[in-house]
Amino acid sequence: MKYHQMSTQELVNQFKTNPKTGLTQQEANERLLKHGKNELEKPKKRNIFLRFFDQLKDFMILILFIASILSFVTGDYAEGALVIAIILINAILGLVQESKAEKALESIQKMSSPHATVMRDGVELVIDVSELVVGDIVLIEAGDYIPADLRIIESVNLKIDEAILTGEAVPVEKKAGIIKEDEVALGDRINSGYMSTVATYGRGVGLITGTGMDTEIGHIATMISEAKTDQTPLQQSVSKLGEALAVIAIIITLVIFGINIAEHYYFDGGNVGWEVWQKSFMASVALAVAAIPEGLPAIITIVLALGMQNLAREKAIMKSLPAVETLGSTSVICSDKTGTLTQNVMTVTKVYSNNKIIDINENTHVDDKLLQLLTYGVLCNDTKVNLNEENEYTKIGDPTEVAFIDLAITLNYNPIEIFTNNPRISELPFDSERKLMTTVHDFDNKRYAVIKGAPDVMLRRSVESKKSIKDYENANLMMTSEALRVLAVGYKEIDLTLPLDKLTHDYLENDITLIGLVGMIDPPRPEVKDAIKVTNRAGIDVIMITGDHKNTAMAIAKELNIIKSNDDMALSGLELDNLSDEEFKKVLPHVRVYARVSPENKVRIVEAWKAENKIVAMTGDGVNDAPALKTANIGIAMGITGTEVSKGAADMVLTDDNFTTIVTAVEEGRGIYANIKKAIHFLLSCNIGEIVTIFLGTILGALIFSGAVTTLTAVQILWVNLVTDSLMAIAIGLEPKEADIMNEKPRDSRKSFFADGLGIKIGWQGIMLGLLSFSAFVIGYFIYPNTEGATGDVLRAAKLMNASTMTFMVLAISQLFHALNVKSEKKSIFKTKFNKYLLWAFITSLILQLLTIVFPFTRELFNLSNLNLVEWLIVLGLSITPIIVVEIQKLISNLINKRKRAV
Repeated sequence: MKYHQMSTQELVNQFKTNPKTGLTQQEANERLLKHGKNELEKPKKRNIFLRFFDQLKDFMILILFIASILSFVTGDYAEGALVIAIILINAILGLVQESKAEKALESIQKMSSPHATVMRDGVELVIDVSELVVGDIVLIEAGDYIPADLRIIESVNLKIDEAILTGEAVPVEKKAGIIKEDEVALGDRINSGYMSTVATYGRGVGLITGTGMDTEIGHIATMISEAKTDQTPLQQSVSKLGEALAVIAIIITLVIFGINIAEHYYFDGGNVGWEVWQKSFMASVALAVAAIPEGLPAIITIVLALGMQNLAREKAIMKSLPAVETLGSTSVICSDKTGTLTQNVMTVTKVYSNNKIIDINENTHVDDKLLQLLTYGVLCNDTKVNLNEENEYTKIGDPTEVAFIDLAITLNYNPIEIFTNNPRISELPFDSERKLMTTVHDFDNKRYAVIKGAPDVMLRRSVESKKSIKDYENANLMMTSEALRVLAVGYKEIDLTLPLDKLTHDYLENDITLIGLVGMIDPPRPEVKDAIKVTNRAGIDVIMITGDHKNTAMAIAKELNIIKSNDDMALSGLELDNLSDEEFKKVLPHVRVYARVSPENKVRIVEAWKAENKIVAMTGDGVNDAPALKTANIGIAMGITGTEVSKGAADMVLTDDNFTTIVTAVEEGRGIYANIKKAIHFLLSCNIGEIVTIFLGTILGALIFSGAVTTLTAVQILWVNLVTDSLMAIAIGLEPKEADIMNEKPRDSRKSFFADGLGIKIGWQGIMLGLLSFSAFVIGYFIYPNTEGATGDVLRAAKLMNASTMTFMVLAISQLFHALNVKSEKKSIFKTKFNKYLLWAFITSLILQLLTIVFPFTRELFNLSNLNLVEWLIVLGLSITPIIVVEIQKLISNLINKRKRAV
């Protein structure tokens, strides 16, 4: 038998306590030793060194480490040191940017109330909550935190705000009775209280049934600590890319090494000594190092960091770099209802007055009957209303009662004046047994009781005719069918001479004259409907998960087009519990609303979608949301209403608690991924160009130049990779989002960077850059103007330097022009958005490249010679060729695709 099913006496027997005097101090001490303190376990912290090394657990970083070691082996100490510096800077950037440390459990620790009032040996004591034990009898007053899980054994109008556990905005009325059902959702256990929730009204007495980690919040803390964190799609893709580059580098090393040995064997008459082996190995390793885009990890980090700044301006604060891109892969958004999809304000949307249902807005006409309804609704109300310095209303009270105040304000009536002009003489507070609240006021030398409460109770106690009662019942049915919470307002004229102590429930709350009905709901945010249209267009499923009741959730879901067809359905938490994993898998695509769910339900929903290879974003604001936030691919916490626990478990925090911001962030994430993909496209095609240039010099050198030649030196390759290429790659990472980015379906996280033809494009474009650069080498060698009359080896060396200079210039400048090609895979560069960063990077890189040939010391460093006008014109012509070739390819591809669509 569960605690909510047990009577007070059964609980007293189970826990061996006394409901009047509580435990003895000796018994409490023994239980404290046996069960431990009423505290949550503290998580083990990883020190900063371990967290630093976590940044290095990436296959791409491992490849760079190997590349740096090989650079040292081949004597290229500058390159080796530079690559190590890039790795360290990248790790430090990641460590600084990421605040993914385990803050969630620490946040929970802070939420517990520091003190509680408890009965010990028949005496009321105020003790530290950590000293509470099972069986303790605690006294609860409005404003108190509930210090542990407990059963309510006495209640006087007690209400507890359980939003952090259930997500339900309205405080729950608590009773001391028995709940017979075995399986009851946490939000429906009205005879129980839970650690870290807050008593908002009334008072009560509780018997503690669970402390520390044995509480509901302790259970959630365990779930948070056990939740697994998956690699993000970007991390998976970069890891696969690193593996591919490693394989390529090994193959290149072996092939070039073999070719070098074979050439020396052939030309040297079979005489291959140790020096040849060493030279061949160093040459092949240098080429393998050229295959690795050393700046790529740093460029990805910089692009993600800049993306974080952009998202912060859009009111979305990211807590980890990889999560920025994960947003762009999102295919399912599991969203909380209250405050995210809705306004988190109970709002009167309809009233029944003067025999008709009226829609409420600021333009609604107020007749005498409606004025009476709103006036009496304000008077029978415990909301505290004031005007602040900005002349704005501040309201503190129960959300339902605040709705009556907002009704008056919406219809341009001052609630403070209504209170002041009609002071309260007496009152009968609301309680859950009567389902009524009554206040007494004097109007025009007469005394009236103003009554507010449940429509069925009010109608039974009214003086209305049968027809009028039927009309009220029909109106109530119509409003509740729209998931409105409906209250009736009425009055009764009473005897002025009757003493106040004679104003009993029976006298005041019978023979009531009804004024009307008031229907209220937490309405959708006006901008959310358009945002959901965008998600539908983008192929993203939106799922509503709420602690609210099913009919209310479905009404909001239909209004927002989350429920779009007859196949779409809603499940309660208990219904979900009764489904096997196989049964749940079958209905998963059709369930658009989950209501009255537990933390375990939320985790199960997220895991079910992840099992379908979907990238899941989960929103939440309460402690109950934290396990699911951590389990999701991207956890999104609310910055305004969110608890510290939910913020600690999340990857992103919304500073405006708005669903529309999530959609904006997804769009930004897609743009960031597209730009990273473009940067990788650019860098890898450039690296392939370098490999092809060196490879052709190695294998064709003997045929064309009477021996293997060095088309590019290590210093030249390093300059292009880390200066010109990196600047352009960063600028590509800042490319404006393409206009139709939210018209595409979410990308499959299992696909590699090279999917959908990108690998082929990188390959042929890299080969094109390599052929152009090698062409420059051939041309430069054969058109060298021998103005000094050099001969023999001197002439050959001069021709090779001239050829290498033209190759270096064509390679670097053609890559600058090629960067313009990757702005869009389909669109002509003349139809893409202007990118000022790309323009400045182009100009800066071009100037830096030209400076290498201007000064004597740079010419010596890079092993360059001066070029004449004809040679510069050849360099320019070869350099702009990639633009012409790729533009023709895009034109042909677009014409073919257009014809296919027409067919």
